[in-house]
Amino acid sequence: MISSLVLPVVEPLDQTLRSTLQHLIDTKTKPPGSLGRLETLARQMGLIQRTTHPTVQRPAMIVFAGDHGIAQEGVSPYPQAVTAQMVANFLAGGAAINALSRVADITLEVVNAGIATPLPGTEGLVDIPIAAGTRNFAHEPAMTRDQALAAMRAGAERVRHHAALGTNVIGFGEMGIANTSAAACLMSRLCGVPIDECVGRGTGLDNAGLAKKRNVLASALARHPQGAEARGAIVSSATALDVLATFGGFEIAMMAGAYLAAAEARMTILVDGFIATSALLVADAFAPSVREYCVFAHASNEAGHRRMLDHFGGIPLLALDMRLGEGTGAALAVPLLRAAVAFLNEMASFESAGVADRDA
Repeated sequence: MISSLVLPVVEPLDQTLRSTLQHLIDTKTKPPGSLGRLETLARQMGLIQRTTHPTVQRPAMIVFAGDHGIAQEGVSPYPQAVTAQMVANFLAGGAAINALSRVADITLEVVNAGIATPLPGTEGLVDIPIAAGTRNFAHEPAMTRDQALAAMRAGAERVRHHAALGTNVIGFGEMGIANTSAAACLMSRLCGVPIDECVGRGTGLDNAGLAKKRNVLASALARHPQGAEARGAIVSSATALDVLATFGGFEIAMMAGAYLAAAEARMTILVDGFIATSALLVADAFAPSVREYCVFAHASNEAGHRRMLDHFGGIPLLALDMRLGEGTGAALAVPLLRAAVAFLNEMASFESAGVADRDA
């Protein structure tokens, strides 16, 4: 077991207000259930915030960036230097997540979790690297257990920073060449799914590249057999930490810790795509109640993500064939959360509006 003093402690959602919230939702001037998933969102956010009047306050997106040693095996069509180049693009405001964050009025933060290439300019960057990229897990563990824990704690601290500024809705994005390889191995080992069902094209591999990626990752899993779990088995925190240290990335580890801290702070957590959900697999092993605070923003077009969603029983809000990462799918869901709290707080009830309900 991992000491509770090391990482945030997540409490199950307090269900005291469930019936009150449901009554408020059901007595709005509409047929019961006619606002669909917005009703579920409103109730979940009320339970998370422990109020019948939930809000969306200072929504934030943290994009964690890190490099992966497995990139040396040619599992991505892009060179590793692209990680640093894209981080510079984030800082200049020119990436997709910048545009979507502006549209949704989201505070955006970029974190260097462990980039291998020196950055030309770091203004606006939260610079807390664990190391200059992970090691190549085709040959050795990506990081030590201590490094994995340090990264989780660092991710948690970034969430606490935003909580102190008033954030109650948060999402996590990532950037890191070859991080779909790390995520696929985490999924395979933690969900008990064959690696071929977890591996996708990432940033655009052709058929030959996809076959090579599958072979590289299958060999890596065979090299590191410890931590293997049968499908459906409960994964312990110690096992999850070992799997994270063996196959993960510093950005994935920071996201895992960030999930725990966000749930501890009773934030509504917007879960992005394939890589962000792989980090949730780790967090969930430490504190299964974390999933009660999560809203699955979208279904990524990356192979394996829908199976991960099934693992959590997660129903995505959106399905737009996106697979970019960066937190882009999570950013698109923020307006839906605003709509959910708006109808709960602003719609009249049948009684207050003087409208006869169906049982009158």
